[in-house]
Amino acid sequence: NMDSTLHYINNDSDLSTNSSFSPEEERKSKVQDVVPQALLDQYLSMTDPSRAQTVDTEIAKHCAYSLPGVALTLGRQNWHCLKDTYETLASDMQWKVRRTLAFSIHELAVILGDQLTAGDLVPVFNGFLKDLDEVRIGVLKHLHDFLKLLHLDKRREYLYQLQEFLVTDNSRNWRFRAELAEQLILLLDLYSARDIYDYLRPIAFSLCADKVSSVRWISYKLVSEMVKKLYMASTSTFVVDLMNELVEKFCRCRKWSGRQTFVFICQTISEDDCLPMDQFA
Repeated sequence: NMDSTLHYINNDSDLSTNSSFSPEEERKSKVQDVVPQALLDQYLSMTDPSRAQTVDTEIAKHCAYSLPGVALTLGRQNWHCLKDTYETLASDMQWKVRRTLAFSIHELAVILGDQLTAGDLVPVFNGFLKDLDEVRIGVLKHLHDFLKLLHLDKRREYLYQLQEFLVTDNSRNWRFRAELAEQLILLLDLYSARDIYDYLRPIAFSLCADKVSSVRWISYKLVSEMVKKLYMASTSTFVVDLMNELVEKFCRCRKWSGRQTFVFICQTISEDDCLPMDQFA
């Protein structure tokens, strides 16, 4: 069935070009004067499904790997030459191709600038967030690098989705949660005290109770940095509320592991000078 579907797509001329352009206009949209046009045409043809089947099954992956370099060479003014190819690769059936793009989407965002990123890369980024874990880890590892390039209102939209990173295809994939904790430490600089308290705090507390020690240790650092950030904010009520919750949730926990967590968080807060000693006391 898959083969017949691919055969149908390869022979469907309506899918090969944008319906709003004639073949001649489509060809002109790919013209640029930075590199020899024949060289670019050869590169763009690599995403042709028939070529991938008959020449090399890995060719799409190599094409995806090289795309940021090609985009940098052509410059953002010639992004229109690569846009269709990028979207084709982003929806490739091979997860290795999508994974390669997921790991480099933050670099492509720097090359393209905020306007093109918001229009052309954000939809692809959102698709990767819902993909397989092998693809999601690519965007997760560079989550801060990508989100810092977005405007504040667009960036805040992702606060609602961060919770989804706690759920993985394989619950034993603890490195995924460890990477999430690392990224949340970096994300503290991008959000307001209220956003940190409302959205990042629940995730941090969940990670502090993780079954894997390595995840918990990174989470202690995350909570201590959160305390520091909220203390430095002009609205001091958040840090008081956070510390009261630490006492209630961990210090008075019935399980010894919860009380141990409280001690380790206190140790990290003290060592990193996150609070003045009188406030700590």
